[in-house]
Amino acid sequence: MTTDTPFRILAVCTGNICRSPMVERLLQSSFDKLAPGEFEVSSAGTGALVGREIDPQVAGFVHVFNGETSGFAARQVEERILDGKDLVLALTRDHRGRIIEMMPSLLRKTFTLREFARLLSTLDGDPTLSAPMRWRAILTKVVRARTIHPSDPSHDDVVDPFRREESVYHQMVRELVPAVESLVDWEQKHR
Repeated sequence: MTTDTPFRILAVCTGNICRSPMVERLLQSSFDKLAPGEFEVSSAGTGALVGREIDPQVAGFVHVFNGETSGFAARQVEERILDGKDLVLALTRDHRGRIIEMMPSLLRKTFTLREFARLLSTLDGDPTLSAPMRWRAILTKVVRARTIHPSDPSHDDVVDPFRREESVYHQMVRELVPAVESLVDWEQKHR
């Protein structure tokens, strides 16, 4: 544990029962193994099904990837939830836009998950810093990389599987898990 405050990440999707809780639980579990107490990952939804548990099918995937689903309750994204976050990972470009409309000061801290993972993977972090300090330092470089290497927007979104056929749930996993793993691998590489 470091004396730095934890690096606070918020994942945002629509209902806060599928995509963003999966990001929250997989990232928190992985970061807890690498750097206990150095990351705080939470989630919320732009149209949250407040109080609901994680979608059962998504909960199954979270368990497959060694995450924990107990104690989860969906919540609506609000300014008080956004306040103090170091990084906001939206699951679509639309979610990203809504966050920035709600709190314009988060412009340089809000990315889609897949966009952030792509940009981060091209950058080197400082292994002499604690994890929270390393991630705060790299954000400036990620913002710069976004302007230098804009991505194809069609590669930014993670599909919403809610109330859709099983194949869409599998597509969500294919789009979401590699991006989450990329963030974890980056931290592992720069420790």
